[in-house]
Amino acid sequence: MSISASSIASSLGIGSGVDMTGLAVQLAEAQFAGRNQRLTTQSETLERRISLAGSIRSSFSTFATALGERLRTGDLAPLPTISNPAVAAVSSPLGSIGKGSYSLEVTKLASGQVLTGGSYASAQDTVGAGTLTIRFGETNSASFAENAGKAPLTLDIAAGATLADVAQAINGKNAGLSAYVAQTATGAQLVIKGADGAKNGFVIEATEDPANPGLSAMAWQPGSDPARLVKTSADAEFTLDGIVRTSSSNKIDSIAPGLSLALTGTNVGAPAVINFNNPSSALSSVMQDITGALNEISGELRSATDPKTGELARDTGARALRTQLAALGSTVIMPNAPEGSPRTLAELGLAIQRDGSFTFDSSKLTAAMARDPAGVAAMFTTGLNGVYSTIDRMARSNSVSSNPGTLAGSVARYQSQSQQINRDLEKLADQQEALRANMVARFAKADSRIAASNSTLTFLQSQIDVWNSQRD
Repeated sequence: MSISASSIASSLGIGSGVDMTGLAVQLAEAQFAGRNQRLTTQSETLERRISLAGSIRSSFSTFATALGERLRTGDLAPLPTISNPAVAAVSSPLGSIGKGSYSLEVTKLASGQVLTGGSYASAQDTVGAGTLTIRFGETNSASFAENAGKAPLTLDIAAGATLADVAQAINGKNAGLSAYVAQTATGAQLVIKGADGAKNGFVIEATEDPANPGLSAMAWQPGSDPARLVKTSADAEFTLDGIVRTSSSNKIDSIAPGLSLALTGTNVGAPAVINFNNPSSALSSVMQDITGALNEISGELRSATDPKTGELARDTGARALRTQLAALGSTVIMPNAPEGSPRTLAELGLAIQRDGSFTFDSSKLTAAMARDPAGVAAMFTTGLNGVYSTIDRMARSNSVSSNPGTLAGSVARYQSQSQQINRDLEKLADQQEALRANMVARFAKADSRIAASNSTLTFLQSQIDVWNSQRD
């Protein structure tokens, strides 16, 4: 009898009268209930450990990132400022620290040559055919000194090419030139602009195709048509701290320790002053914030590793981080510091208590700053050593999943175990279903036999009843 037949038999009241399908389900669930419960409990425990270890690791990484940003662009960054922002934009190159002040006087901005062509009726006028050769160098209306370090630019102009085609050909070479067609009162003119810098001026030579003349109108040499030279290329000229300097670009990187310039205007006779932010006033606030962040992390870690109630009580990654934090105050974070300069966070006032929490003694920081302000400031940089690099290394190490002794390693291990438990649960579910189906089939056969026996008994009972009635 099939499963459906067994159900029908039960509903009709024949056979055993027992719900064989429901009984099979209950027996199969009971058979696997213990193992399912153990695996489910283990899975839930692993999920809590994954979440907790991941949260602590994320908190530490966020702390390191925030500290780095504060050092690079916040109140701890020794960023430059300028008294006259119209003269230049100032910034600090990555990894470079500035101090003191500079005087800046800009007498000339770097500029690029601007050259126009002859007038045409429209941008679609043809210009002839041949070859245009553009040579680069120092150029003015009277002379040209070629820049031997920059190769000439050669343009092949095909028959039927228009003024707009020439502009497109120049732009397509990506040689530091830009070109466009301007519609002026005298007609359409080709405008060619060069890169900034005296040596980026240019002249144009033309070799015409005799069968398609006209290209020579595009050629230009100093003295041939001064009106076409709208602007001469030039270097920037400025004085920094009384020293005359020049630059082919208005953007000047790393011109002095901690200083890059982007010149934007001139200030002849009125030097601007460049100073650097002094982060010393922010150090006490920063140390208080560092102490607070460490207490949040250590508090979460202390709860997670509690021997009786902590989910990570035996976790190697969590215990390793707790050991690192316990030694943070006394760790030498400035190994190359001069004798007498501060080398540890403890010398700046950071201390750890017996319960693993941190405290900050501002008087120690004040004394260290009074004794060696440069040494204290050196600890708050984005260099290879110092407060940030130490915290950042700890955060990065705890993000390496291949290291079993880190929080990331713990997360990876728990995730692997969780995946195995999920596979085990799926396997148990398959086994449970197989047992249920087997019992349903066996119960259906038994129910069929009981039904046959009941039918025989019913028949015999009816015969006995007939016999008894005849005797009466």
